[in-house]
Amino acid sequence: MNGKNLRIFYWVICGLMVILCVHLEWSRVKGNDELKTTATVTQSAQTVQADSVTQAGDSAHMRTPIDWHKSSETVPYPDLKTVKNFWIKVSLKHNRTYLYDGSKLLYTMYSTGGMYQKDPQTGQMKSMTPTGTFYAQAERGDTFFNQSLNEGANYWVSWKDHGTYLFHSVPTEAGGAYNAKEAAKLGKSTGSHGCIRLSIPDAKWMAANLPVGTKIVIQD
Repeated sequence: MNGKNLRIFYWVICGLMVILCVHLEWSRVKGNDELKTTATVTQSAQTVQADSVTQAGDSAHMRTPIDWHKSSETVPYPDLKTVKNFWIKVSLKHNRTYLYDGSKLLYTMYSTGGMYQKDPQTGQMKSMTPTGTFYAQAERGDTFFNQSLNEGANYWVSWKDHGTYLFHSVPTEAGGAYNAKEAAKLGKSTGSHGCIRLSIPDAKWMAANLPVGTKIVIQD
């Protein structure tokens, strides 16, 4: 191989080495970017999962852990004498009952709505608690017991069908003792036959203070 060919061969080898180095560096950078992207996606998924534990509309004063013997919040109940536009929203999905003055959230109660069953007409799962807009009724009392369901409750107030659908305490057994297994569902899952269950103090406040005619919006 003469000198000219040797120089050409040398420059070809150098060119190949440069191309190889550039390719290796590009692969390294791309790999890092993919790793960063994967880490970002994973972090976002964890954030969504963590955020889903906190229910939308919850007050900063919610009592944790949930205790059905106590009020849902650690602050006093609202004084309805100072409230101009009082209404209630119940979220069956989130197991919460929200007390509002217009658009201002006053108080949040842990609650338990009706169990979900398959609707024979639509085939869809449907809560045993009716949804829609209702109004608080005059019927209320300290205690009741439903023989057909073998279940009762304390501190009740009607919001539909005059004594059929109620706000009331966590359920009681035939002897009057609270059913601890059912009470443990409060704020966590559905479980009633259509009524809205509340903690004992929350139900007592509701039965004593809920004005007749108060708008109650129940959402799935």
